[in-house]
Amino acid sequence: MKRIVFSKHAEMKFDILKKHGFSIAKDLIVFTLENPDSVMPGYRGRKIAQKVIDDNHVIRVVFEDLPETIRVITFYPGRRERYED
Repeated sequence: MKRIVFSKHAEMKFDILKKHGFSIAKDLIVFTLENPDSVMPGYRGRKIAQKVIDDNHVIRVVFEDLPETIRVITFYPGRRERYED
């Protein structure tokens, strides 16, 4: 597996979500990238890895797959009903 690096925005996102009552661990983001339920194309050549985290939610990780690293741009929780087929 490539080395995973977090953008400044992604690092700040942990605190932003925590303030809104949705605490996400860095390990969950790494696990999602290493074991996604699905990966889809994103904006500007980026990709989105998605993983179910509970009965109602998924975590979506927007990342760039670079030659030597995976760069996490951002991540966000979403409702399963919106993102699953």
